Amino acid sequence: MKDKAALAALAWVMLIWANAANLHAGERSLLERLDTEVHGYTELRYGARLQDDPEESDASVMETRLQMEILKTTDWFDLKYKGDAWADGVSEQGEYDTRELWFFARPLDMLDVKIGRQILTWGTGDLVFLNDLFPKDWRSFFIGRAAEYLKAPSDAIKVGLFTNVCDIDLVYTPRFDPDRFITGEYVSYWDGDRLAGQDAVVNEVTPNAWFKDDEFAARLSRTFTGYELAAYGYDGFWKTPNARTRDGQATFSRLRSLGASLRGQVGQGIGNTEFAWYQSLDDTYGHDPNIPNSELRYLVGYSREIAPECTATLQYYVEQMLDYAGYRENHHDGAPRDELRHVLTLQLVQLLMNQNLELALSAYCCPSDQDAYLRPTIQYTCTDHLTLEGGGNIFLGESRTTFFGQFENNTNLYLAVRYSF
Repeated sequence: MKDKAALAALAWVMLIWANAANLHAGERSLLERLDTEVHGYTELRYGARLQDDPEESDASVMETRLQMEILKTTDWFDLKYKGDAWADGVSEQGEYDTRELWFFARPLDMLDVKIGRQILTWGTGDLVFLNDLFPKDWRSFFIGRAAEYLKAPSDAIKVGLFTNVCDIDLVYTPRFDPDRFITGEYVSYWDGDRLAGQDAVVNEVTPNAWFKDDEFAARLSRTFTGYELAAYGYDGFWKTPNARTRDGQATFSRLRSLGASLRGQVGQGIGNTEFAWYQSLDDTYGHDPNIPNSELRYLVGYSREIAPECTATLQYYVEQMLDYAGYRENHHDGAPRDELRHVLTLQLVQLLMNQNLELALSAYCCPSDQDAYLRPTIQYTCTDHLTLEGGGNIFLGESRTTFFGQFENNTNLYLAVRYSF
């Protein structure tokens, strides 16, 4: 049992630090003259499961968090740091994470460069990712942390080229950055034989050799009369460990992806469509049951305002497994997946009380798996500094072997209070 008194002390230190970071007007004036911005917040967050999960703690999330953000701007370059420190009551440890630490410069009008730890995203999906193969943090999303933490940082070099023909974004990650995936430490999961959790935390083998186990991503885009057309490419690894080594350990197999997207005005709203072809390079014909098959992924979506200050986004997403006959022939665990996985998503956002109150719902329904996931949230901005938040992660499913169904015991509600400075 770790020292809970030390955690309590760390929480108090964080609160004192946050209070000290709320700079006086004179100090802020000095920072402004130096073109330096300092922001951050301190937060208390607690979430609890709605049913007993023998594999996990009763609390889904229990933490005191401090985030500090420092941005230095000049005529020649920008520097940014953003880091989080928190006392985690579930793991009973003090934690720290550098979310951003980068250098940005634009040496030419047609060229910009960003080097360091950064949050990267592209594609047209709303909380559905096809060609966006930058790391995600599914643990944070499912236990009730703020939605911003779904995007995990990348240690990368990003180059942007702007030409008359198209815009080109190139991203090189010298060492593989995987998703922060479900390991059992916070969220129980189906391990192929049973529901597992803290008694069977995933011990994966991660490719981590610098400049050998690297990733490369590219995006070419151009806007035609208000419609944005983009093409994507990626070479690296599957972002979650859905392959097995010869001795049975979870690992990441090689992945190459090609894709395209189109987004623009349709009627009174915005329509989008996206496509991706995932090539599983370590088993191109789908004969090895320990390596994921290649896939095609499709998305079509539409977003519009359906009432004053109320926006709805509806999406239809499909995953199609290739070489499915070989998969069925070599699959022996008794719970094979379907060739086609269909998912309908609905995002609703309603703003009230001069936009100080936000009601939101993210809903995923998978008819092929007969499971679903709901993430309702409510957020109220009390003052410029104080925000209250509540929400839930609700998992439903007919089977514990499907993606959302396996998490049913992790259904939770959470509350948070945040003080920003």
